[in-house]
Amino acid sequence: MTKLDGLKVLRPDEEDYAACQNSYWCNIAKELTPALIVCPTSAAQVSIVIKALAESKQAFAIRSGGHSPLAGVNNIEGGVTIDLSRLAWVRFDPETETVDLGPGGLWSDVYDALAKHGRVVSGGRDGTVGVGGLILGGGYSFFIARRGFACDDVVAFEVVLADGSIVTATAHDRGDLYKVLKGGSNNFGIVTNIRMNVFKCQNVWGGLNFFPEQTTPDAIAALVDFTKSCNDEDSHLLFFFTYIGIPVSIPELRNIAIVTAYVQVAGSERAPAYSKFLSLTPFKDTTKLTTVAAVVSEYDIAPSGFYDTFYTISVNNDTQIITKASKLHEELVRGLGAFIPDGNFYTQLLLQPLKQDFSRHSANTGGNILGIENQPVDGLLVVLVVMVSTREQEAFARSKTEEWAEKLTTFASTFEHGILPWIYMNYADRSQKVLQSYGADNVKKMKEVAAKYDPDGVFQNLCPGGFKLADVKDCEVNDIT
Repeated sequence: MTKLDGLKVLRPDEEDYAACQNSYWCNIAKELTPALIVCPTSAAQVSIVIKALAESKQAFAIRSGGHSPLAGVNNIEGGVTIDLSRLAWVRFDPETETVDLGPGGLWSDVYDALAKHGRVVSGGRDGTVGVGGLILGGGYSFFIARRGFACDDVVAFEVVLADGSIVTATAHDRGDLYKVLKGGSNNFGIVTNIRMNVFKCQNVWGGLNFFPEQTTPDAIAALVDFTKSCNDEDSHLLFFFTYIGIPVSIPELRNIAIVTAYVQVAGSERAPAYSKFLSLTPFKDTTKLTTVAAVVSEYDIAPSGFYDTFYTISVNNDTQIITKASKLHEELVRGLGAFIPDGNFYTQLLLQPLKQDFSRHSANTGGNILGIENQPVDGLLVVLVVMVSTREQEAFARSKTEEWAEKLTTFASTFEHGILPWIYMNYADRSQKVLQSYGADNVKKMKEVAAKYDPDGVFQNLCPGGFKLADVKDCEVNDIT
């Protein structure tokens, strides 16, 4: 691999290699041991790397922020990991009201840098998540009701293709590539710069309310009403049931609790959209006037250093379905508690609105490839997260998570549109058919674009991690759509 001369290359016996490995969010990624970690600082260096890997037919993985819980997505056993963490710039252009973002940056750093200019961007809600991974998976943001998915605010992608060429994709130049990158992940090239729209947003009103478990019926009713009736595009909500498996001084947190996270991006305190939640009595309240930069730091309540299992389902906005999901979560927590007697595990059952109208913004900005416009009704995006300390516990947690998903799917399927077809990539388990859920037309489009820009299938065959077009069979797409 002499063509890598001049680039920073880390080998397993080096101190920086160990530091890079330990910086992954999830233990599953930390345990993979690449033969080399390559750390480019520019698109030109990424070009050198990808050409060398393609010519030598060497398997590789691409790391942005290192937050994915899926094995092989951002690290690789025995291959080469391309670590983009040195591509982490934030370059604001006041004339165009855009910002250039390096894909290896973290959203906390993006918001901190833009705050100096009184601007924000429609980005991630957890400051420890990487820029590139979130955007290429679609990106659910605080501003989704007003601006669509985070990827819908992308103006241009700089991409290194499989042959090493460096191209720019916009709505008007390589528009096909531009569209599929908005949700199509690592199937087409390595993104080395993302230009996004920015906008003014000084203060927001936000924070967390914690409610005891016995509040469940009223809290669910408030969630259903908010999803159905809220027309305030500035009032954002995350709603979850959680078990926090650490010693705490608040007695209510020793059991399952309900948490609502409010982010009112216009800064309206206790906005009417939240009225049904605000009529309930929390045992802890952190709401205040604050900033987006502060919120993304406070929302990071899922610690690193665990073995993490995710599973996501999109469901109808129905009281019975949500109630079933919460009861199944209670069963899961009891099962985990019996298997892990010290109680050192975390769970989150997160629910958030998934409205048909979110696709309207995509259409206005060149479209994305997610297929949300095909959704038949307004629904809820649900994700179950389980975090445990050992590999043995992870295997048990995975079996319980799959059981939760199977039971919820079976129950919700008895309702009209009880299960919605769309699967959010950034929350999905490795077993889920994410790309298929985008719909047959979008799968066809992605395959055509991949064949056009990567005719030798470098990103299908040598970059095995994540959700790959090569794994999608036509019959699977037809089954879902």
